[in-house]
Amino acid sequence: MEGDADMGGKDGHTRVESAQGGPARAGAGQRRAREEPAHARGEAGESPDGPVDADADAAGGWDDGLIARRVTAETEQAAAVEVRGPNAPPPAPLTYDGPLRSRLDALRELVGLSRARLDSRTLAEAGQVLDEAAARRRLSGQHTVVAIAGATGSGKSQLFNTLAGVAISETGVRRPTTAAPIACSWSDGSASLIERLGIPPRLRRRPLQSAESEAQLRGLVLIDLPDHDSAAVQHREHVDRILALVDAVIWVVDPEKYADAMLHERYLRPMAGHAEVMFIVLNQIDRLPGEAAEQVLDDLRRLLDEDGIALGEYGEPGATVLALSALTGDGIGELREALGQFVAERGAPARRIAADVDAAAWRLRPVYATGRRTGLSEEARDDFAARLADAVGATAAGEAAERAWLRNANRACGTPWLRLWRWYQDRREPATGRLPLRAHPDEEATARQRVEQAVRTLADRASAGLPAPWAQAVREAAVRGSQGLPEALDELTARAGLPPGRPPRPGWWPAAVLAQASMTLLQVAGGLWLVGQIVGVMAPNLGVPVLLMVAGIIGGPLVEWSCRMAARGPARRYGVEAERRLREAASGCGRARVLDPVAAELLRYREVREQYGRVVGV
Repeated sequence: MEGDADMGGKDGHTRVESAQGGPARAGAGQRRAREEPAHARGEAGESPDGPVDADADAAGGWDDGLIARRVTAETEQAAAVEVRGPNAPPPAPLTYDGPLRSRLDALRELVGLSRARLDSRTLAEAGQVLDEAAARRRLSGQHTVVAIAGATGSGKSQLFNTLAGVAISETGVRRPTTAAPIACSWSDGSASLIERLGIPPRLRRRPLQSAESEAQLRGLVLIDLPDHDSAAVQHREHVDRILALVDAVIWVVDPEKYADAMLHERYLRPMAGHAEVMFIVLNQIDRLPGEAAEQVLDDLRRLLDEDGIALGEYGEPGATVLALSALTGDGIGELREALGQFVAERGAPARRIAADVDAAAWRLRPVYATGRRTGLSEEARDDFAARLADAVGATAAGEAAERAWLRNANRACGTPWLRLWRWYQDRREPATGRLPLRAHPDEEATARQRVEQAVRTLADRASAGLPAPWAQAVREAAVRGSQGLPEALDELTARAGLPPGRPPRPGWWPAAVLAQASMTLLQVAGGLWLVGQIVGVMAPNLGVPVLLMVAGIIGGPLVEWSCRMAARGPARRYGVEAERRLREAASGCGRARVLDPVAAELLRYREVREQYGRVVGV
């Protein structure tokens, strides 16, 4: 490097001044500095933490070897670089306000709750936003990183040099001119921010030192990007990578390509939510005659409005749109003023992160938000329980229990002749005190189909209105629970059915049995009396024995009928109780195996929906 380097400062500060010379000499100094190896340049350069040695690139220092001389018609001004000493305190890290911290915490919780339900590609952008927010928060909050982006020939490098006050970035007619991003910082302590962008020390610069410029743009870190429409793929990759990391962007357009479809469709339209951290600069207005500049600027605003980019007009938040000429300097002051106010607010990093959260939340909306009411209603739960009860034959079992109770009452209170006849029938057929619910294979198949239909209906109702991933999770939970459900219902039905043996007897049964026995004794006594008269053992007297027999014959069925009428109520209650036990058993089994897993999935969805509401600020 040409020039004298004063390395003797003991206070940790070093000043490097360029030698006096003409334009040809300055250009030679630039070329020679670019061609020198890193260790040669490091002898005269400085790092943010002190003098640069042979390992300057690894230490993250500032390389001033490519700072060119800004030559005017009368004199050449010196480009001065002042580097922070090794004992200077590091800049304060970035802090987020309460609402943004709350949104980031909600997004982190949302991603954690969703990992088991959503694929990694769906959550990739949200995870990247969280990582970048955490990484940016650890770095300086006193600096604002602004990238200058534009198409080939838009004059962004010239604007970069004009803002810096010194020819840092190479300009020319050769396309593309800028091959790699170049950083320029107006204050110390920004090395870690630039390292995060992957810009090596040899491409880090300092602007022309002046009290006015330093005071106006203190804290600004300006990045000159390669052309976003460059034919070199690596250049476009640089642009896309750094645009995702900087705090704000200055888009430079020219009168010829301001309506370029690639610019609007690939960059501006997808970044519409970042309008508050965007500057749209119409450069080269010196090429437009008369009122043509205003007409082009109005048309540019129209296109930006179609892209969905809010414009910061009338005090409203949005993108700043300016017209200038980097060549003549027309409008540069206005841009400096707007940029200085923007940097002084120190709010761009947080606004950029908030916009990133908004964009990630909007893309996640289809997998979280729904316009319909979701969940399981009581009607759906009751219907599921009723379907399972029908599958296990709860109604038929209750009716069978009622008939069994009535049959037992008839046995106990019926006439002996009728009981004898029923005993004969029971000897020929098995007892029916408790009827088997599934006696045939076709009945078992029908019951299984009813269970499967009940589960499908419940799953459809529970998943109705849910976003696709959560609806699928609900259906899968229902299917898992239905496996083995028919067999479990059979087992529970057997345990919860009627107890073995005969149904219980009410307290009035002994009296009814005694009355029936009395009627039988009357019939037997009257019959024996008549037989005795027939064989001549007893004196003839038809009236009394006949009356006894008639009383017994009529009284027996009358007692049986009375008992049957009295038994209807208890039999009905007994049947209802048997049906209730079966219904509760089937409902409990279905709830444990199907309803609870489905409800757990719905609860998880409600949790993520609440977190999503916090993310979007609702």
